[in-house]
Amino acid sequence: METMNTEITPIERVGLARHPQRPYTLDIIKNLFEDFVELHGDRRYADDPALVGGTATYHGLPVVVIGHQKGRDVNERRYRNFGMPKPEGYRKALRLMMMADKFNRPVITFIDTPGAYPGVDAEERGQAEAIAFNLREISKIKAPLITCVVGEGGSGGALAIGICDGLLMLENAVYSVISPEGCAAILWKSPTQSALAASRLKLTAFDLEGLGVVDVIIGESSENRVNDSEIYQAIDKQVHAMLLSLLGLSDAERRVLRFQRMRRLGEWSQSGI
Repeated sequence: METMNTEITPIERVGLARHPQRPYTLDIIKNLFEDFVELHGDRRYADDPALVGGTATYHGLPVVVIGHQKGRDVNERRYRNFGMPKPEGYRKALRLMMMADKFNRPVITFIDTPGAYPGVDAEERGQAEAIAFNLREISKIKAPLITCVVGEGGSGGALAIGICDGLLMLENAVYSVISPEGCAAILWKSPTQSALAASRLKLTAFDLEGLGVVDVIIGESSENRVNDSEIYQAIDKQVHAMLLSLLGLSDAERRVLRFQRMRRLGEWSQSGI
């Protein structure tokens, strides 16, 4: 894996994070996990192909793996809803996490979504409530929780499966409350200000590491694509190391540290007074 490049601009990293040939969740599962059995449905409404998950074996250990799934061609993108889950997707994810907690299996999640689907049908079925409920319930889970941002981490759509004990992020991934285009449209009423918005949002892995949001940055070259073995090796190395460190803690210790970690996010301070 190449040395990390800190010279790439934030808006350039947004483009890299959205590249259609970056590895998606199912690619990572295929390369890093064994015996994957995909589980479907939220037991309330339907299955959501934008968010996939199931049981698997990771380095000989039974785990539950969950992640957003985008599509590569027009038909798959429509089927996967461009990786934007609806409420049933988040309820499916929570169902799988609660199952993992029941059987004491670590949970590994992969984030890559522009955000939760904002359509009328999703709102009618309780999109905001599903995300909020996940945030509360996931925080209570005793099993180890590891999250890796591999592409776009868009707002609550990402955070709904992103409550964790340790957060990893690929070097060219982004994680933000809103897209640069959306921010530019709100603040400057112009899409031409997207580059400025990207720099102000502090959405890169390096920005977020400095803010204490990201625990580990996974280095990558700007050319990493779905068929490159190096990116999977880099993800595997860091995820496995974090999993081993978390398994060395008791359930109670992990929950205390998780609470403390979440409370540190968004801390505000003022100087010069």
